[in-house]
Amino acid sequence: MKKIYYLATCSTCIRIIKELGITASNFNMQDIKTQPMTSDQVDEMKALSGSYESLFSRRAMKYKSMGLANQNLSEADYKRLIVEEYTFLKRPVFIIDNEIFIGNSKKTVEAVGQKIN
Repeated sequence: MKKIYYLATCSTCIRIIKELGITASNFNMQDIKTQPMTSDQVDEMKALSGSYESLFSRRAMKYKSMGLANQNLSEADYKRLIVEEYTFLKRPVFIIDNEIFIGNSKKTVEAVGQKIN
């Protein structure tokens, strides 16, 4: 299985997708704004990554505006926030043959590139 969770309005996600030559014909692409993630999908990502926290983006504007930086969040909190608000997912997320790649760091993008080529 090859799947990507991304945001079509995110210029970084779009740049990475183009850079890697990813299309709807070679990847199952899910725009998480127009096709919200299900709880089961987030559970699947957690099973591959090891924690909900690893999927959580502290860079989201709502992280500060909701005062989350001052709270001690549990794994259940991370899951609930990601499912309720797509902006909390660290993007993009690639799932390739039961391996997960999270985020847009250069190292992560290079690892995805090596995996698909």
